[in-house]
Amino acid sequence: MRKNLTAHLALLGANLFFGGGYSVAKTIMPRLIDPLGFIFMRVSVTTFLFWILAVFSFRRSRTIDKKDWKILVLSGFFGVALNQMLFFIGLNETSPIHASIIMLSTPILIMLMSAMALKERLTNSKVFGLILGVAGAILLVTHQSKASTVVSSSLKGDLIIMLNAFSYAIYLVLTKPLMDKYNPLLIIRWVFLFGFLFVLPFTFTPALHIKWALFSTLDGWALGFIVIGCTFLTYLWTAFALKKLTPATSGAYIYLQPIFAAIISIIVMNERLTFLKISAAILVFLGVFLVNYGGFNKKKGHSKIVSPLT
Repeated sequence: MRKNLTAHLALLGANLFFGGGYSVAKTIMPRLIDPLGFIFMRVSVTTFLFWILAVFSFRRSRTIDKKDWKILVLSGFFGVALNQMLFFIGLNETSPIHASIIMLSTPILIMLMSAMALKERLTNSKVFGLILGVAGAILLVTHQSKASTVVSSSLKGDLIIMLNAFSYAIYLVLTKPLMDKYNPLLIIRWVFLFGFLFVLPFTFTPALHIKWALFSTLDGWALGFIVIGCTFLTYLWTAFALKKLTPATSGAYIYLQPIFAAIISIIVMNERLTFLKISAAILVFLGVFLVNYGGFNKKKGHSKIVSPLT
């Protein structure tokens, strides 16, 4: 009972970090650090920390089978490299609330890919949930706020965030069998290493142009929050929670992210929460809920739904 409570608290903390990351990242990007430079910091530091953790780990991990290395390389590409680049480039051109709501479509995309790749059964309620979720995402993306002076930029950012959700869904479907087969920490370490190798050619030069001299103490805390909190700790805590709880229970915590993101973005960035945004969020929320809890194959269960800010 005590261990399960710790796992629930780990998921709560991870999703609080994820939800807060949308607004916190915007406070220093692109003012002090551009999206690609941000990605270099996030992936390089997290990769280093996971491998340092491996050095101090006394548990022997199972040797990875030769056939699984290709999946690890693809997971590094979709789950770290492409996912990170699309997310930060998209977030740089749209609002935190838009990004967080659009990322709620990730479980819907996972459902579609799981049905195709993992042969998971679709039910009528899941299909209806898919329609609701997609409708909410389209409503949000095609909305052009009269108060916005950069409408095309916001639309572009929304579409990039959607592609990011698609990339992350591919990653989760790819790694689902590996997470069941090996220690999740072992998988994450290799995924981040391969991801770092993919992003290095695109992010190293932008990282050299980070405006370190202009960083205030608060800016430094914001960078640390994203790199340590929203990346390293969230992956670590989610892996721990998945050892104690079912994937369905873990996935349910994703619904807290837009709530955290909305609250923090309103406080930090004075962003307006309009009726249309609330309506779009409700549609996506209902869609995701029906996809995950509106009837499922008990033999196969749910896909592992982890965080959208990866």
